[in-house]
Amino acid sequence: MISLAKSIFLTAVVAVAMSSTLVTAQPNFLFLIGEGQSWSSLSAQMDDRVPESASATFQTPNLDSIALEGVRFSNFYAAGPRCTASRVALYTGKNPAMLHLTSTILSTNLQISETTIAELLKESGYATAHFGKWHISSEHPSRYGYDESDGPTTNGGRSNVRNPNPEEAYGMAERGMDFMERSVAEGKPFYLQIAQYGGNNVESVLPATLAAVESRLGTADTRAAAAEDADITFGMLIDKLDELGVAEDTYVIYTTDHGAGGNNSPLSGGKGMLSEGGLRVPMLIRGPAVAAGTFVHQRTRGVDIFPTIAELAGAGPLPRGLEGGSLVGTMMNGDTVTVMRDRLEYVVHYPHYDNDPAGPSSAIYLGDYKLRRIYETGERQLYNLADDMAEQNNLANSKPDKVLELDEKLTEYLRSVDRPGGGQ
Repeated sequence: MISLAKSIFLTAVVAVAMSSTLVTAQPNFLFLIGEGQSWSSLSAQMDDRVPESASATFQTPNLDSIALEGVRFSNFYAAGPRCTASRVALYTGKNPAMLHLTSTILSTNLQISETTIAELLKESGYATAHFGKWHISSEHPSRYGYDESDGPTTNGGRSNVRNPNPEEAYGMAERGMDFMERSVAEGKPFYLQIAQYGGNNVESVLPATLAAVESRLGTADTRAAAAEDADITFGMLIDKLDELGVAEDTYVIYTTDHGAGGNNSPLSGGKGMLSEGGLRVPMLIRGPAVAAGTFVHQRTRGVDIFPTIAELAGAGPLPRGLEGGSLVGTMMNGDTVTVMRDRLEYVVHYPHYDNDPAGPSSAIYLGDYKLRRIYETGERQLYNLADDMAEQNNLANSKPDKVLELDEKLTEYLRSVDRPGGGQ
């Protein structure tokens, strides 16, 4: 007689096998990357169990459409609380600690020898492009597999100015639409990354957008206007897929590099911090055979994007050292399928002075628990995120065995990536 556990496992395997036959051969990919956006800053609810995970202030109808037509990863984590670390993880599937790229200061570039998702897809016949913020290397994106790009931009855009938006926000959408149109005309599958720049002041938003926000809210909220400008540009790209007749053959992925500065309620902290507000971010995928309207509650990570796209594209072999696991099974079948990885724990290493008053620290996630190691004081903080996503109740004193278990795993991981003691 087959055990219940084995029966559930076999059912999941069959479900994945059945759904994978529905996936388009060499689908297109439109990967939209926000800049510093809160987990709760979409007007679509990110977690069906948490009403506060939807914003009453921001209006994001185009991102909402991706959420409604696709899957929402309610428990998705950026690989770092700043842009460089998070973005290298998205593009390589590797932890920034492994790559020794945990800071935003580009004293170290992403090594040319590392395989990006663009390189992997290019070898499979894809046209590849990256428009918008680069900020992972002073080397040109063409050296990492991108056929077209805006060059090795940082925070200032192509012209290196203080406020690259709104010009860059709308300009990269125009360039992206042109790239998709030419790729379709040439009969080539495409992989397009659109990466937003920051900017939440009056100079970085369209006057018309700010006026509309003020009319709606009664105040000129520049954060809301910036979010709406970005959402409008995402809508331009999504509409272009329909115009080109390739929407049904295209996966649209949205996430952001880290949490916002300022308020990220119901989470604590934000940009530049290892609290939940700095790391837990929105994540949406829609596309062929994706289970529309689904919420995935298991913890997922920025490093999962690379193996997910690779599997959907049928591209490989995968490079060694990937920490991520493919999300394809969960996209098709929700939480009935568990994401498989070599490591169950997840480490975010940020040994830098930034916005966090605690100073340099590392965090490790395993199950419902999160442990933070504070380097200046030696303090350990332990939280049960299932009960306390706002990290208000430090359990370190009441659960010393759990602290010891996670602290040892953290030490083991840091040594494995040549970061003994948590140093830079």
